[in-house]
Amino acid sequence: MKKLTHSTSLECHPERVKRAEGLTYKKAGVDIRKATAFKQRLKSLLKKSYGPLVLKGVGGFGSLFRFPKEEYKKPVLVSSSDGVGTKLKIAQLANIHDTVGIDLVAMNVNDVLCLGAEPLFFVDYIACGKLEPEVLFDIVKGINQGCIESGYSLIGGETAEMPGMYKEGEYDLAGFCVGVVEKDKIIDGSKIEVGNVVIGLESNGIHSNGYSLVRKVFSKSELKRMSHELLKPTRIYVKPVLSLLRNTQYARRNTIKGIAHITGGAFYDKIARILPNNVNVRINKDSWIVPKIFRLIQNKGNIEDKEMYHTFNMGCGMVLMVAPASAKAIIQKLAEFKLKSWVIGEVVKGKKEVEII
Repeated sequence: MKKLTHSTSLECHPERVKRAEGLTYKKAGVDIRKATAFKQRLKSLLKKSYGPLVLKGVGGFGSLFRFPKEEYKKPVLVSSSDGVGTKLKIAQLANIHDTVGIDLVAMNVNDVLCLGAEPLFFVDYIACGKLEPEVLFDIVKGINQGCIESGYSLIGGETAEMPGMYKEGEYDLAGFCVGVVEKDKIIDGSKIEVGNVVIGLESNGIHSNGYSLVRKVFSKSELKRMSHELLKPTRIYVKPVLSLLRNTQYARRNTIKGIAHITGGAFYDKIARILPNNVNVRINKDSWIVPKIFRLIQNKGNIEDKEMYHTFNMGCGMVLMVAPASAKAIIQKLAEFKLKSWVIGEVVKGKKEVEII
């Protein structure tokens, strides 16, 4: 009986063999040449944020920054790392990418400011599914603008093209900044006491928190239509607040006792974080005019007041705890930077809690 055989080998049919086209990194979805060209394009842009302490910026395995030790007696470095969150979903939906970089910087530098730190340097991380040079250039242009506004030098970063991790058109942002403060000038809230007043600094809209809730409240078409309002960049408070901290009149008297950046957790969590155990903060929600966008979100989503003040900044993106005698002068000083502010509350006896009345 003849034995039947079946072979999948092509060795017995050499005339049928065709050499497979070689696989490359580019065919796998990562275009190194495009990434290199993009980085070269960025170099001249980023130099606009460099100060004299930058020895070497982008282009090497690391960036070099000379620490100005001669300017400090007991310097303490202060760092922060943060992102922009799901606000990026709206930027991608509306195809508007030139403001989220400012958000990235603001979310980091405003946090470092809360301890009284002065600017040093900033680095970023951008991850995407496919490198789109014009989109990424707009993002980095915003990051660089935020650094210029806050006095930081954008000295480096990473752009990671990761097909399979992100869909085409999607990206994520993260940032890291370092500042410096004299040890005896650290503002940590420990000097907050009963009788201090709370000054609220005007926000530039929603900033960069609460967007998961915003995206539940509005439809995609509404988000796109309202993108101009929803994508307003987070306000950067570094220069106006540093002007107060550098003012010898306020510094000598330890006038500013505490600073809180109103981000995730908003009034309840962020203010409570810096309070001593024996005090509360009482916020009067009628002491400033809440912007319309927050009322629209609240009414359309049928959201309770407490949830709103636990999620959004409601028009106050940062608060200062100050000696009451200096409140008026501080508000006037902030107005010189075209920054509105109001006395919105007071420090009372309590248990490290925030009351909103």
